[in-house]
Parts: sequence; C-alpha cells; structure tokens
Amino acid sequence: MTVNMEKRKLRINGHSHLLPYPEEIPQFMKDKGIFWVDKDRKFMLQKDWNRPITDSSFFLDEKLAWMERFKIDHAVVLNLSQLYGNGLRVEEMKQALRFQNDFNAKIQRENPSKFTCGFVVHPGFVRGACWEIERCVEELGMQLLCLPTHYMDTIGTWRCIFDEENEPIFELANKYNLAVEIHPYDGEKFIKLENTSWRFHLIWMLAQCADAYHFLTLNGYQDKFPNMRTCFAHGGQLAQINLGRRIQGFDGRPDLFEGKSHPRKAVGHKNIFFDTLVHDTGGLQLLIKNQGSKQVLMGLDDPYPLGEMESEKQSSYPGKILDLAVERNIINETERDAIWEDNVIQWLCGDDNEAKQKLVNRILG
Repeated sequence: MTVNMEKRKLRINGHSHLLPYPEEIPQFMKDKGIFWVDKDRKFMLQKDWNRPITDSSFFLDEKLAWMERFKIDHAVVLNLSQLYGNGLRVEEMKQALRFQNDFNAKIQRENPSKFTCGFVVHPGFVRGACWEIERCVEELGMQLLCLPTHYMDTIGTWRCIFDEENEPIFELANKYNLAVEIHPYDGEKFIKLENTSWRFHLIWMLAQCADAYHFLTLNGYQDKFPNMRTCFAHGGQLAQINLGRRIQGFDGRPDLFEGKSHPRKAVGHKNIFFDTLVHDTGGLQLLIKNQGSKQVLMGLDDPYPLGEMESEKQSSYPGKILDLAVERNIINETERDAIWEDNVIQWLCGDDNEAKQKLVNRILG
C-alpha cells in the first residue's frame, strides 16, 4: 500500500475584515461619533455616516462558519478603514486606534490557527506611531502593519503614506521584518467631487493605490528597506495599467524626478505584492504579466460587497477568479496553489524560514 505523503495545500486569505460585536465597542467610540455598530447588527456607523452590514460573516463566529464552508484555512484580518483616525483629535485618535489594535490582537491570540491580524498607526504623528509599532510587535506579537494610502497631517494637509517624513515608520518595519498592507479610504475627504454612484470605492480607491505605489517606487523603498514587504489592496489595479505612462513620464521629464528611482526597477520586485481582488481575469492577467505570479496573493476582501463573496447574480464564490484563471490558461494549478498559500506566507514572513514554519504550525494547530 502506498501512502500519499504530499503536504495538504493551505488556503490562506490575505485580505479579510472583521467587525467587533456591538457590545465589544467601548461607549466612548459611540459618544464621540468615532465608530460603532447598532445593537441589531444591521449597520456600522460614524457621526453623519452609516453603512449596511451586508453579511453576517462580518462577525467572528459567523466568519469562522463562513471560512469552514468555503474551506479557507486561515485569514489575514486588516484594520477597519473607518479607524484610520483622520481628522480626529489626538487623544481620540490614539484611543480609537488602540482599541482597534487590542481587538485584533485578541482575535489573533484567541484564534491562532484561524487568524493573523494587522495593527494600524497614524502617520501624522510619527513618534507616537513608532511607539505603537513597538507595542504591537513586542507586547502583542503582531507582524502586520496596516497603513492608509493617504492621511491627514497635523495641519490638515492630505499626504501620501510614502512621504519621506514617514521613513522612521518604515525603518521600524524593516527592523521588525514586518509585512505592510496599503489600503485606500477617505478619498471623498480630499478629492473635491460629490460622493455619488459609489465613485470613491469604484474608481478613486484604485487611483489612491496607484498614487501610493507611485511614491513607494520613486523613493526606492522596496530596496531601501529590504526587510519590509508591502502589499497593495485591490491588486493595485490602476497601477498596473498606468505603468507605461509612468515610465514614459520619468524618461520624458527627468527634471521632475531628480534623485528618484526609475519605475522599471520596482516591477516584479520581491518585496512588492498585490492581492487578487481585481474582479475579472483580464485584470488579473495584466497584474500577473506585469509583476509575475509570485508577487500576487489571494485577497477576498470579505465580507464587503466588493469582495469575492458568494453571489448568485455574479455566479461567484470565494476563489472563483483563480479557478477561472486556470481554466483560461492565465496561470497553472501550481501557481494557483502558491497564490493561495506560499505567496501569502512569503509576504507575511519574508525570508525568515523559522517564522514561516511557525506560521504553518499555527495554522495546522
């Protein structure tokens, strides 16, 4: 009798979100209008803002059941975009972000086989951000730093995350061998257009990611901070189709890019990753053609309606885009398995083989 000793392929979702249950959110968050969930779990709310909770898997027990149903072994939980802290008073911002980070740390600590959770800092206050990175890594055991594409500084100016003033944050990420997630939000606060027809989620979020990628690569941070591995949400989708324009601009107007790194140097770089959430195989094919399949990792963005969720209207299910990509010979089955497992682990752990084995052991329980 022959025994199949081949290791089971893991399915790791590199882009997931989780809401606290209403009773887990401190009262000050509601009193200050920062963020809360109504007691019936129908809406997430901020002052003058609300959004329907479109799937029960926004919450822990329901998320675990959803993962079981779709055979997802592990999920990387990002911070909630509503808790980047832009525009809040300093003390309120600190308390809100600390709540988010402590909540995510608790989820990871109590469900180690199911979740790796990220923590968030506000780059407008670099020294405080560095203290919080040290706390989250050294005290809470977290290894994923979540950052917004753009943030509001202390004088109310909106800036890109890869502004040179934020290099102390990236130096710490490099020191601690951190994975970094770059995610867009708050576009309607600084892009002067009416917030209609979901334009900020459908168009401008992708432009925000492209803008952040632009400055990461111009500053050469993928080489300057070799132990920091950056993943762009939503496939960094507009960054893919925009690549040729950026290269031509750099070559055509070198006077505008003195001291900057050429965009070509970053293409396919081992420290720059993108998730699969581009919604169609044409977009995925361009992403893989540009960057190589090793730089692409599974991202479902569950349970948001723009995530890869089960949907009768779209005949969709988690993982469909990769299955279609195999059918259409965009990738092979080995590459699909790597996007689900190896590439996510590489992003999270880098070249630290001990950390990789520790993560796999944690997932396997």
